[in-house]
Formats: sequence, C-alpha cells, structure tokens
Amino acid sequence: MRFGTKLLHGEKTIDKNNGAVTLPIYQSSTFHQFDIENFGEFDYGRSGNPTRNILEEEFAKLEGGKYAFAFSSGIAAISSIISIFSSGDHLIVAEDVYGGTYRAITKLFNRFNIAFTFVNTEDVNNIKKAIKSNTKAIYLETPSNPLLKITDLKSSIKLAKDNNLLTIVDNTFMSPYLQNPLILGADIVVHSATKFIGGHSDVIAGLAVTNNKQIAEEIYKIQNGFGAILSPQDCYLVSRGLKTLKIRMDESERNAIKLANWLESQEVIEKVYYPGLSYHKGYDIHKSQSFGPGAVLSFKFKNIDQTKYFLNNVKNVVVAVSLGAVETIVSYPVKMSHAAIPKDEREKLEITDTLIRVSLGIEDIEDIVEGFKTGFLNK
Repeated sequence: MRFGTKLLHGEKTIDKNNGAVTLPIYQSSTFHQFDIENFGEFDYGRSGNPTRNILEEEFAKLEGGKYAFAFSSGIAAISSIISIFSSGDHLIVAEDVYGGTYRAITKLFNRFNIAFTFVNTEDVNNIKKAIKSNTKAIYLETPSNPLLKITDLKSSIKLAKDNNLLTIVDNTFMSPYLQNPLILGADIVVHSATKFIGGHSDVIAGLAVTNNKQIAEEIYKIQNGFGAILSPQDCYLVSRGLKTLKIRMDESERNAIKLANWLESQEVIEKVYYPGLSYHKGYDIHKSQSFGPGAVLSFKFKNIDQTKYFLNNVKNVVVAVSLGAVETIVSYPVKMSHAAIPKDEREKLEITDTLIRVSLGIEDIEDIVEGFKTGFLNK
C-alpha cells in the first residue's frame, strides 16, 4: 500500500463496531472494569485511551516504526525523549536545533546533570570529535530550523551505531511523507505534529516513534509518569489532518520551489536557503535521503530596514509563530522560534536580524508572490 493510501486506509481507520470512517473520540477519563481480577486494556485516561492508541498505532506505521506516542505538544515529545537519559549522561546536539529544544536543554535539563555539546552536524567529523566516554545519543534535525542545514543521516547513524549511541531525529520539517529516519536506522524520531501533520493551525501536538521495544517502554514510562498526553479531541484533529498530508505537502512543496526561484532573482534579497536549490549546501545528501525538498525555506534581506518593512507590509500570508499549515506563514526567527538563543550565539549560527523563514501553504503562488512584492521597498 502506497503512502497516500495508507493515510486513508489503515487497519483501524474504520470502526469495526459500527463502520464509522473517522476516528472515534473517547472523551473518557476512566474506564469501568468488568473483572476486578483482570483489568481491561484501559483503566485511566492518562495511561491509555482508545482514541490516542489508534492514532499512535497508525502513525507508527507511517513513520516505519512499531511504537508511537502522542504528546500534548512537540516540545513535550522532545523533552520526554530527553528524559529517558540519566544524570551523568552526555548528548551531542545539532547546533542550530529548534529554539524550543535549545531552551529546554540549556534552561531545564542542565539542572539534572545531563550534559550537552552543540556541534555543526553538517560534517560528521564534528560529531565524531564530540563523542565522550559518557555520550549516550546524537540528536539531529535535518533540514535544520531555520537555515535548512543538511545532516548526512546514513553516515551519522553509522557513526552512532559504531559507538553504541542512540540516534534521535527531529523530522518535523519533512514529515513521514518526505523522510523516514527510522528506515535509515535512527532509533527515535520526534515530530511537532502541530506543524505539517496537523496542518491546519488548530491543534498543538507532538509524536515520538521507535522500533525498539526497550526504548518504547522507557518512553511510555515518561509519557505515563509526566502525563503530557494528547487529549482525545486533539488526537482526532491530528488524525483528520493526516488524511490530507500528502496532497498538502505536494502543493506546498510546489509553491516553495517556485517562491525560492523567484526570490533568487530579487535585488533586495541577499541569500535564499532551500534544499530544492541545486547550490544549497548538502543538496545531494538531502536528495539521497529524502523524497523532496519540503515546504520551508528561509532568506535574508540585505538590510534591517527592508526586513522590518517586509514584516509589517507583506500581504496574502500570515506573519506568525509556527509552520506547516495550509496558509503560508512568514516567521521572524530572532523574535520567534529562536528568541531563546542568545544574540551572540544566534549570529554565530548565521541566524541574523535580516533572516526570514517561510512555510509555504496551499494558496495560489501568484498571490503569494504579489503579497511579497508589497513588502519590498524597491518594488
């Protein structure tokens, strides 16, 4: 069964009891036990819920995994994965990781004596040099947020396996439709399902997937222990969004390719970052490990005045935090996704005050371009 069909016709997409074709919402916090000596599959909503379980099982298959866990947000999923490690452990992390991940690592987990080293993972040798005797995992994000830097997953995963390390990959930008890190050998994949998976700017959610039973048991302990679970209503919204993932991604990616090529020709633009451009660093690597360049790009203006004017005057898009929705979202990383990273650190990473990130939606590309033009000082 091909991916688009899987989205609509999984094993549990039709209710066996009544034929319902949408995910039932079991809005129940507790479950009656018919035999006090032998509890049923569900007892308390935090520990398990039929709606959540169905979403988790179906999503695991889409990502090429066996076990999936739905959380109340993307950062809840990420933090829960980091929580499987212990005091004294060391993790290697991609240096331009999502700002919320950076904040959790530097402001929360550093309190618990878990050490982190941030490295440029574009070069696998940088990862190799950072390995210590207490290193337990490599945390990757490719393409990265917001400069779309590419990490060679196959080489990084091989390095991890050679050193008995886990590989964790944030696959939010690509979704399971465009990239499958588990199939390439990664141990854990995380998503902010708020983004392309949900796809409609109406739900906050996170997902984590693995093929390893022991790792799955550890993740479940965290999910059940912390209780940062996805509610039945939000599970339904994520399930509904998933049904159109393929057609949304296809259209958004087409728009991204067209916009990236148009931006390249504009005098006010200094540089465009997009894996669909042949000169993009890591272009060939990305092409070898994914099924498309995706729907997110970034670009830099030549000066700050033009940057601010654009953000205040661009039309036919949404200027907001987040990405991966049916509407095109223009974001300003230094004040939004990466505001938690100190200015000097951001600038070392080339996340400057003139950088704009764009997540393409499904509007007509001509209207997006016209809207962008209204934000250019030199039209």
